[in-house]
Amino acid sequence: MDAQGRGRADNIDPADQWVLNPNTGEYELRLTPSAPQSAVPGPRRSDSGRTGGAGGPARGRKPAQGRESSSPEETPDPEVPSPRRRRGAPPEDAAANRRGRRPVKKKSKAKKVLLWTGGIMAFVLVGTAGAAYLYLEHLNDNITSVSDDGASTGGFSKDKAINLLVIGTDKRTGSGNEGYGDSGSVGHADTTILLHVSKDRTNATALSIPRDLIVDVPDCETKQEDGSTKVIPGSDNVRFNTSLGQDDRTPSCTVRTVTELTGIQADNFMVADFNAVKTLTTAVGGVEVCLAKDIDDEDSHLKLSKGTHTIEGEQALAFVRTRHSVGFGGDLSRIELQQQFLSALMRKLKSNDTLTSPTKMIKLAEAGTKALTVDSQLDTIDKLKDLGLELGKLNVKNLTFTTVPVVDNPAEKVAATVVVNSSTAPTVFQMIKDDVSFTEVKEQAAASKNAAAAAAAARLKGTQSAASAVRVQVMNGGAPAGSAQETLNWLQNDEGVTKSENAGNAPASLSKTTLEYAPDQADQARKLAAIMGLPGTALKPGKSVENSQGLPTMTLTLGKDFKGAGVSLTAPTKVPDTVQKSTADKVECAK
Repeated sequence: MDAQGRGRADNIDPADQWVLNPNTGEYELRLTPSAPQSAVPGPRRSDSGRTGGAGGPARGRKPAQGRESSSPEETPDPEVPSPRRRRGAPPEDAAANRRGRRPVKKKSKAKKVLLWTGGIMAFVLVGTAGAAYLYLEHLNDNITSVSDDGASTGGFSKDKAINLLVIGTDKRTGSGNEGYGDSGSVGHADTTILLHVSKDRTNATALSIPRDLIVDVPDCETKQEDGSTKVIPGSDNVRFNTSLGQDDRTPSCTVRTVTELTGIQADNFMVADFNAVKTLTTAVGGVEVCLAKDIDDEDSHLKLSKGTHTIEGEQALAFVRTRHSVGFGGDLSRIELQQQFLSALMRKLKSNDTLTSPTKMIKLAEAGTKALTVDSQLDTIDKLKDLGLELGKLNVKNLTFTTVPVVDNPAEKVAATVVVNSSTAPTVFQMIKDDVSFTEVKEQAAASKNAAAAAAAARLKGTQSAASAVRVQVMNGGAPAGSAQETLNWLQNDEGVTKSENAGNAPASLSKTTLEYAPDQADQARKLAAIMGLPGTALKPGKSVENSQGLPTMTLTLGKDFKGAGVSLTAPTKVPDTVQKSTADKVECAK
């Protein structure tokens, strides 16, 4: 018997020992007083003094006066210490792990479970570690981690936007998975989602990356089992799914490939195989999905009639593997089906039916930690819990699912792969990089953010001077070398801003390009902003300086965000109408 048993029979679910005490309104661990004491030592304490066993500190309960026990289990065993000490008796030894007679006012364990697991997302795998404090040591042993090989940012931060790469492999490990497709697969990047959670946690975007997308896989420096490193050569014009598994590539190669493709570097990654879908859906008691037509797919083994169904285990796996019976029968149609499934799973995980059930929460903690392979920055329950807390702040109505915009590969006579849609994909990538929501967020934090944006936009409104009247000095404040002169040449030769000059390097490096101007230069500032594509946030009302002729002039400082002369710095604020997207709060029926 392991530590979580705490003297109970092996076949008793530890979650079933948590019951609501009507006197305190708290969930309490109900241990059977007459149960024989386990030979296994009590739960260990971490360095911080927290109990690591599933049972945690035993909470006593004063029996009702005058009520005799009618159950053999409730008959006091004289050899087992009473869970409460008698009035006037000396305090028990602290090692007994029992509370004093007066209950301490603090958050209930049930409420802590809800808080810690509020971040469960389908990539949700990470949030399932939320009930971890019940038996930390046990759950830590479930987690498998691999090196990120320097491909990620080094881990998420609580005060920044979060980019989490979730990779679902087609590796057929585990009982019952041999019958799906290529039973000998080394585990390619079959289903990949880049989850971006905004800095203010009011919204998120889940970007699916098609497995058949043609990409360039870069060279990957990979840590070997003996501690040495090996560079796995990259490949150009190959399917995205070969970024994992092929040529011994590890998840860090997939991270590098996503960075190469989108310009977005993941903070962390996690990998799940077929068993993750089966175990998680079973742990929550099934997920409700909707079909707009009957489906009988021989390849995925899914057979369901039109309408609403609750699926779990093997049937849930068959659902997310289906592609020939939905949409156009390809991988893009399957991606939409998977997004609908993940939305349904998240709604179930965030529902009261799940969050108020300690039994389900513990099962989720078990299933999630066993199903995961995480990067070396997420290799403990504490780290997963912290990430879960951040994800838990998100409302599912502000989570948008979308897919990298693609078109059929023009190099193929029979379309089998896709390539990036160069007209719309850059906008999608840029919006994610700039932390722009794909949904209309109405929370207070977003309202404050929008007010600041409105004030910045107001600086662009008003009259504009002629280009020939704009007087500006250009400085390099973090842009690539030569950017100031390049911009000066473009302004003078192409845009007619002849009263401009190169002022060299700025005193300090800036992350964002800025244009500082005096109040009487506002019309000049608006004209230059229009020419260069500067956002309102780049305009900084202040004071003018003197140019080489001793005349008042504005100061344009090119920051690290500078992309080249003539390239607009105004971030897109709206997703192109042609881009497919859906939100996690909407119930959609697969067609």
